[in-house]
Amino acid sequence: MNTLYNLSIGVALIVALLFSALVLLTGKGDAMSGGGSVRTSFKGKASFEDQISKWTLILGISFLVLMVMIDAIGNRVSGSL
Repeated sequence: MNTLYNLSIGVALIVALLFSALVLLTGKGDAMSGGGSVRTSFKGKASFEDQISKWTLILGISFLVLMVMIDAIGNRVSGSL
């Protein structure tokens, strides 16, 4: 169980660094545009802003899920000691 906890911490750290880099390097207009608006383009290809918004949402949700998982594993590990 300790190995799973340490592995989860490592993956969460990588996701956090990617998420932070994405938000800091792309600027507020691109990364924080929100995914709720309807955008259309001529050929249906997603624009750069759409892709950044999608990746921001994916990384944010992944980080949240990882933190909940780490908390649950940590409670089990500390409870078994």
